[in-house]
Amino acid sequence: MKRFRSLVLAALAALTLGSGVCAQEAPQETVRKTTDAVISRVKDEKDVLRADPTRMYNLVSELVFPHFDFGVMSQFVLGAEWKTAEEAKRAEFVEQFRKLLVRTYAAALLEYSEQTIAYPDPGVTPKNPKTAVVKQDITQPSGANMPVVYRLHSKADGWKVYDVSVDGVSLVKTYRSSFADIIKQGGLDQLIATLHTKNQEIGQ
Repeated sequence: MKRFRSLVLAALAALTLGSGVCAQEAPQETVRKTTDAVISRVKDEKDVLRADPTRMYNLVSELVFPHFDFGVMSQFVLGAEWKTAEEAKRAEFVEQFRKLLVRTYAAALLEYSEQTIAYPDPGVTPKNPKTAVVKQDITQPSGANMPVVYRLHSKADGWKVYDVSVDGVSLVKTYRSSFADIIKQGGLDQLIATLHTKNQEIGQ
């Protein structure tokens, strides 16, 4: 988990598919435009956002996460546990998982430090026209490069992110591995309780 956190800090505000963008727009262009918009806002308000974590969490919730498919992400993360869980438990997990990611990406946004972002050719086009892959190369001030890959699918209300990989490390696979240990010890109830406790600690 710590390794993924350190990697995602380099990803900046790039995990955003901002509101108000036409759903028919190419996924890469959507990512490009809205990444620029979010980075601009974070740069302008960084001191205020650092001083008030609630404002940072609200920014992530408002600009970033309406454009993630947390239902699909949760299914992938829980695997077999999702299939056997009651609907109420599924909803409870999705909410606590979302809150966990809010604080993870709030921290990532605040680590922005003049990185540059390029958009290489995504390569092979997915066979399913309702899915897309968007690639970014993020160059650190030191010159080190950090590749980021977004996997999206098309929904009625636009393109939604269902996984992102930073330097080859998948968010979904990372959390699936981390959560599996807790589930093995105490089941889904224990995982939800653990996430709830952590989220309460930071006021989520």
